[in-house]
Amino acid sequence: MEIKIERVLKDMENIVAFTKTPGKGCTRFSFSSEDQQARDYLLAEIKKMDLVLTVDGFGNIRARYGGEELNDLPILIGSHIDTVANGGKYDGLIGVLAALEIIRVLKEENAELIRPVELIIFSEEEGSNFGITMLGSKVLTGKYSLNELKSIKNGDGKSVYDVVKDFGLAIDNVENEVLRKHEVDSMIELHIEQGAVLETEKKSIGIVQAIAGMKTYRVTLEGESNHAGTTPMNLRSDPLVGASLVIAHLQSVVKDSPLPTTVATAGKITCEPNLPNVIPQKVEFYIDARDVEMEGIDFVTKELFQKVNEVCKVHSLKCHIELVGKSDSKQLSPRIRKILEQEAIKNGLDYKVMNSGAVHDAALMSDVTDVGMIFIPSIKGKSHCPEEFSKLEDIKDGCQLLLHAVEALAVKKNVIHELQNR
Repeated sequence: MEIKIERVLKDMENIVAFTKTPGKGCTRFSFSSEDQQARDYLLAEIKKMDLVLTVDGFGNIRARYGGEELNDLPILIGSHIDTVANGGKYDGLIGVLAALEIIRVLKEENAELIRPVELIIFSEEEGSNFGITMLGSKVLTGKYSLNELKSIKNGDGKSVYDVVKDFGLAIDNVENEVLRKHEVDSMIELHIEQGAVLETEKKSIGIVQAIAGMKTYRVTLEGESNHAGTTPMNLRSDPLVGASLVIAHLQSVVKDSPLPTTVATAGKITCEPNLPNVIPQKVEFYIDARDVEMEGIDFVTKELFQKVNEVCKVHSLKCHIELVGKSDSKQLSPRIRKILEQEAIKNGLDYKVMNSGAVHDAALMSDVTDVGMIFIPSIKGKSHCPEEFSKLEDIKDGCQLLLHAVEALAVKKNVIHELQNR
């Protein structure tokens, strides 16, 4: 069976048009008018195939191919359609459109399934509305209660609960719609790499073995605002100097950390009063620590707290460190990885087994089922920006590998082979 890449590209160009920032990348936040347009397009395509459709109270979409006569558990394939502000057109969307196309092919070929195959589209993966990534898959897997969703608010002070309810979704039902273990056979997500490893090593496919965990800290340092010209250096309490020392220290020690997979990033710095001739009063910045091994994240955390306390003593600063986001590292399913590797070899694809430094819905789904993940190259490693790009031949290879994996898992002629490899 072969996917028709021209249909994937047509779907992509139609959905990419649904953006708040035409000509300046894709801006399509979950629960926005642009999101509704993309949903309407996809739901129309789903309707054409007469799939069994469910939309949960958080807007996660599932569309099943394979009737009630199939008693085995379904295979989920998909990703997300929301973007960051001024993002790229491939992130998330390519995984959804690949899944849509695969179900088209299965129907056209009248494939005899032993398991249902479901398209899944997660809401609010990017965290653009509320600052919490993968919120749709977190809600689906029971990580948030309804009361917690009422307490989480966006920059306008509006809660998750109110935003989702105003979008027309039955959010009050989410606690009854949690996906439990043993309710699905497996899930496979196709995604762009969002890094430059595959391109650098001239590989057409990445098969993900682990997804990095992360912790995000908000660090607030407070000093004493004063005149830039009249305050001697030895009498200053400057939080911007303190922040720079902390950031520089982390960059230095993480480069030499015990684990080569550990990374730390400083971002979103705000300074008050942020004037050129005034010593700052307060500086706030974020530290993002990631690794596929939790000990790497713990290493960054320990260094952060120690250095902040040291700097505050030397520069007479007050400090507050708050954990504002976290996710555990995840090892993905050896069973699914083996199938992906076998299919890649069988079809002559040059692949690399690798880790993901970015977080994905697949990480949350690994709590409830066997999960696999396919990467395709991102040119120059660009992502979350208008320059994000993947080559046509790489997109086709990724889609085709996903189709072959679905065949191995769900199509009758291949299922004996798959069972032997469990």
